[in-house]
Amino acid sequence: MDVDGFWALIEEARAGTAGTDAADPELAEAVAKRATELLAERPEAEILGATQAFWDVLAGSYRGDLWGAAYLINGGCSDDGFEYFRGWLVTQGRDAYQRVVADPDTLADLPALRAAAEAGWDIECESALGIGYQAHLTATGRELPAGTVTIRYPDIEFGWDFDDHVEAARRLPRLVALYGG
Repeated sequence: MDVDGFWALIEEARAGTAGTDAADPELAEAVAKRATELLAERPEAEILGATQAFWDVLAGSYRGDLWGAAYLINGGCSDDGFEYFRGWLVTQGRDAYQRVVADPDTLADLPALRAAAEAGWDIECESALGIGYQAHLTATGRELPAGTVTIRYPDIEFGWDFDDHVEAARRLPRLVALYGG
């Protein structure tokens, strides 16, 4: 399975959670769970391919400006927190992912983020990181084979001090308006 196939899987999982309100904080978890179930029904080679495709997609969102947005939204953001945040972003689907990676301030357009801002919830989905692992375990009864995934994160440019509220407001004005950065 390639990246296009992976995104098709996410869209199928999102369609399978259609009864869930887009602003529901549990939607990301439901999408990750459904994607895991759907992937577990596929041949092992597809599960392995989807696992690599997921990490390739995550690498595409490994950007300093997006980390700054996650830092603002979640009131801080560790390395692990940034992984979980990007896992959440993947569950929002390809279109949302592409818009947000191109311009992190467009996160303010997402109903789930707006609801989270209003309720004070963190944005994260750790379980999305385990879609391939859990699908493989379910399908085969075994953990992923060693060397299944190669994670190729680029060098990251942070660009600014995330605690600099003036700079955050300049770079992410709509998110600062939502979160009062």
